[in-house]
Amino acid sequence: MQSFRTEIENPVVEKDIIELANKIAAFNNLQIDEEKFRSLRLARGVYGQRQEGVQMIRIKIPYGKLKSNQLRRISEVSDEYSRGRLHITTRQDIQIHYVDLNRTPELWAELERDDVTLREACGNVVRNVTASETAGIDVNEPFDVSPYADALYKFFLRNPICQEMGRKFKVSFSSTDEDTGLSYLHDLGYIAKIQDGVRGFKVMVAGGLGSQPRHADVLYDFLPSDKIIPVMEGVLRIFDRYGERKSRAKARMKFLLKDIGLDAFRDLIAQEQKAIEFKSVVIDADGYVPSKPVSVEAPEVAIKDQTAFNLWKSTNIIPQKQEGYVAIGIKVLLGDFYTDKARLLADLVDNYAAGEVRLTLRQNIVIPFVKEELVPFFYQELEKLGFVEAGYNKAVDITACPGTDTCNLGIASSTGIAEELERVIAAEYPQYLQNEDLVIKISGCMNACGQHNMANIGFQGMTVRTKDKLVAPALQVLLGGGNLGNGNALFADKVVKVPSRRGPEALRRILNDFEANANGKEFVHYYKEKGEKYFYDFLNDLQDVTNLTQEDFIDWGEEEKYVKAIGVGECAGVVIDLIATLFLESEEKIENAREASENGVYSGAIYYAYQSLVNTAKAMLLAENKKTNTHAGIIAQFDELFVASGKIELNTTFSELIYQINKNAPNKEFCSQYINDSEDLLQKVKRFRELSNTFAESVI
Repeated sequence: MQSFRTEIENPVVEKDIIELANKIAAFNNLQIDEEKFRSLRLARGVYGQRQEGVQMIRIKIPYGKLKSNQLRRISEVSDEYSRGRLHITTRQDIQIHYVDLNRTPELWAELERDDVTLREACGNVVRNVTASETAGIDVNEPFDVSPYADALYKFFLRNPICQEMGRKFKVSFSSTDEDTGLSYLHDLGYIAKIQDGVRGFKVMVAGGLGSQPRHADVLYDFLPSDKIIPVMEGVLRIFDRYGERKSRAKARMKFLLKDIGLDAFRDLIAQEQKAIEFKSVVIDADGYVPSKPVSVEAPEVAIKDQTAFNLWKSTNIIPQKQEGYVAIGIKVLLGDFYTDKARLLADLVDNYAAGEVRLTLRQNIVIPFVKEELVPFFYQELEKLGFVEAGYNKAVDITACPGTDTCNLGIASSTGIAEELERVIAAEYPQYLQNEDLVIKISGCMNACGQHNMANIGFQGMTVRTKDKLVAPALQVLLGGGNLGNGNALFADKVVKVPSRRGPEALRRILNDFEANANGKEFVHYYKEKGEKYFYDFLNDLQDVTNLTQEDFIDWGEEEKYVKAIGVGECAGVVIDLIATLFLESEEKIENAREASENGVYSGAIYYAYQSLVNTAKAMLLAENKKTNTHAGIIAQFDELFVASGKIELNTTFSELIYQINKNAPNKEFCSQYINDSEDLLQKVKRFRELSNTFAESVI
């Protein structure tokens, strides 16, 4: 294995980084299966990108709060290991690109010097916990959700119950009923509430975007804050056990809830509580230390262009509940900015604000705790950085994923069309510069990283084919989505599909119609009133592909003729014994279980043992070419094929043995027995397989 040591003080983090280094070495030496290696590196923020031989690194920024020293550290890492560009995602993360896989452990170690992590930024885990960017300063919030988002993020980070789920799991916190955290499209969404003087949350469950968007259901109208972690643990355990694992298209929480039903799902959560160690987790909100603004005199400033300054103030200043302070919204074009500007921004907020910035769900930056009298000074300093474009969170502020720039799955250029549409709005519809209602979002494919299907006006990258079988880049135009507040929303309808070069004309027609006929209605209500066919009728002719020009075959931001090319992941190039790999993993999980047990972490130890039991059963089913779509299915099939048939002798059924996990409290005695059960099964299965292989060889 690779010899790699860090100078990280936290032994848990250091072990994590060394493990990544060792697994990279094993993968390079063709010792571990590519699929398993992918799972491990994704859970550590290392993601393959469209260009061969390099990786995208996703840096986790919990609830979007980024301290100035952390921003400097990320900038240093980007300069050293990447290309000096930082990309803000729609989940408040930062991504850097073109990183050598072999350098990712040392990159991670550098980030951890300022408590910045890659852990569980990607993969089938609990992803970054997002929150309203105005948490703690919002004039309408009943309380600051930051301590609750922080506690939940820390509780589930590296938690054994959510390390190898069938698919990713997304969580958000909204500060107010405006639901700026977008609870309705998350696996779990929390909206801050106070009931009878008690802090708590309205809880939404099983929302999602993608090719089949689903509006979340109300799991609880009100859940006291000390129950949010136990309930989420129950949800994760159920998702891990019953969630689809083979078909990625059906592996999200939204499909599981559809199959189980909401009432049955609540019953399963209640049943699971017996196995959960902490029935109540009181979150010390008073102990959470928010950033404090510095005390500084306002320097004298002479504003050169008072008109531009006044326009910027009207669109980019956010009221704060703290008297005498405002927040400043920075519109970041497509979420991309560079390390030279990032360092100067860090210095600015250190010296004149509260030493932090917030990353937003619309790929922007917020500077909280700016003294009102310092606003002209901040405008002057931000202007030097190119950060005073008016229209923060307004119609001209378009959200877009990276698309074909770097993403493996991108079909069309979302960044190129976004820049063109912003230019069209600024030049031809300046009145929309201050329109907060009109939300425009673009995704390069159906996966909806740009959140196109929840926008008022959305565009999704696609292709069109002529009668001569020529392929041109295209955009699916979606209309009518919108956030209605308090967990309620509408998803957009697919109206027409047009060649990409006609995207601006489609937007012009939509805006012209809205201007002429809406009579003051918000777009989401105007669209609902008119209906899909109304918009289809005046956009339909743009779908015609019989009259395409040469320009129509060149995507926005490109110079060459369009070629549809969806990237693929890396390939190990050899066939590795997957069964042996799974047995090795079962052994590792038993070792993890014993270590956790010795440290008194019985709940985690029990879950490691559970994972070993499932893993061992899965290995045998794969050897028999059986489906292993869900944990529950694996358990039932192993009973039928190996236990009931007498091939593997147990003193009970496999189901009864493994489901002890949700019938016993996580204490030392049960933990020890359950770990022994998992090791006993592994040894029996390995012996059975050895005997079977020996018999097969003798027959041959």
